[in-house]
Amino acid sequence: MKSDPSCPRCGRAVHPPGLWSSAWQCDAHGPVAPLRPVRAPGPAALELLTGIARVPVWLPWPLPAGWIVTGFADAGDERSGAVATVVALSGPAPLGGAGEMAVVAEDPGIGLGARLAGISGPDPGEGFDTGPAHARVRHDGHETALWSLDTGTERAAYAGEALASWLWLVFSTADAGVLMCELRELRDLRDRHGGGAALDPPFGAPSPFLAALQPRTG
Repeated sequence: MKSDPSCPRCGRAVHPPGLWSSAWQCDAHGPVAPLRPVRAPGPAALELLTGIARVPVWLPWPLPAGWIVTGFADAGDERSGAVATVVALSGPAPLGGAGEMAVVAEDPGIGLGARLAGISGPDPGEGFDTGPAHARVRHDGHETALWSLDTGTERAAYAGEALASWLWLVFSTADAGVLMCELRELRDLRDRHGGGAALDPPFGAPSPFLAALQPRTG
């Protein structure tokens, strides 16, 4: 059964625009960009997402060996388009076992990346980027600095800014964050048909990593 939009920061049900407000409302966080139901992996979902995205739809490319795309999520409404996007991936973790990764692009204040990382948010936090960067990735010849965040959870998270949006890479479990050393390049899937060759990522079963984004009650 298809679920209703929810708050990107906490997962509560949201109230649609009405007579007194043109924004979706969360009882805990006020006006929010509604989080749509998680999208299953596949070409149709990717085509839909890239058509409505107003921020990048990031994918590490080439993918680490054995990794596949396992789902998508986005926040926004018909007026705004998707102002936050998530690409979920699964594969073998460098230190053994299975790993999960979520790559998030979002406008400031949305809070989806912080929620996946397990921090209060909605953004990485003041002073997160002090000191030398802990990692760097490239897109279209430009380098983006990333800083490791203290999540206090079994997840590892890196955050920075790319193309005027927050960029988050969140790993589960934290040991899977070692994979950050292997990631060098990001591609924006909105432009996957450019450059003379189409980018066709492999898809797998839906990600358990995105299950936490399903709406909750209370």
